[in-house]
Amino acid sequence: MEGWHALKLKEIEELLGELNKSHRLNSEIIKKLRADPRRGAQRLADRAQKELELMADEDKRLSEMKTYEEEARSRGFKRIAGVDEAGRGPLAGPVVAASVILPEDVFIEGINDSKKLSPEQREALFQVIESTSVAIGIEIIDHSIIDEVNILQATHMAMKGAVERLEPLPDFVMVDGTSIPALSVPARSIPKGDSLSISIAAASIIAKVTRDRIMRELDSLYPQYGFARHKGYGTSEHIKAINTYGLSPIHRRSFCKSFKQLSLVNI
Repeated sequence: MEGWHALKLKEIEELLGELNKSHRLNSEIIKKLRADPRRGAQRLADRAQKELELMADEDKRLSEMKTYEEEARSRGFKRIAGVDEAGRGPLAGPVVAASVILPEDVFIEGINDSKKLSPEQREALFQVIESTSVAIGIEIIDHSIIDEVNILQATHMAMKGAVERLEPLPDFVMVDGTSIPALSVPARSIPKGDSLSISIAAASIIAKVTRDRIMRELDSLYPQYGFARHKGYGTSEHIKAINTYGLSPIHRRSFCKSFKQLSLVNI
């Protein structure tokens, strides 16, 4: 862009922000800005250079997160799903699994393992994934089934169900961590896949946001436990509430055997 010196520094700052947001910021623009002798312009050029480098790092990270998907496509698979779960460890509430098929050319800035994102980032990315995905499948297994079959089996049920809810069905599935028994399509287990595969990362966000919303709803039914804050995990606040009020109807009894108020089945 020519004529930077004719603009006020505030105008330049706003323009650089727009260029960065729309991914139109480049080294040539920064080079022309550096021709402006004003000290403030030079500071803005330095900041723009750092932002450009961060953008390049993000592009590289996202490209690397497509490696597993590209490998599967090179083997002839077209509809590739990522699968992940949320809620395996809490003392209360369901385990939720999600499966996501993304378009081949998808670009979702900031997507990552849901555990590395803030609640606000997860909610924003949930909307983007929902609007750009080819298909999303969600399966919810409640606390009573977890107690009946154990958490490992319940997690497998949730992940298998999430895959089966996809329309169209995938022809290849990538699973975070362990394999899913009796899956009807070819699959690959990827340890820490929610950080390595864009499809699994998308599934992790869908599963986490869905479960967090459920736990906030349950908080309105059982406010004394603080479910909206800890989402059912075994925090000191949660354990204290169990010892004070006993178990609510949505606690996992098989997870709470060590607490002295276990006999208080309902409140």
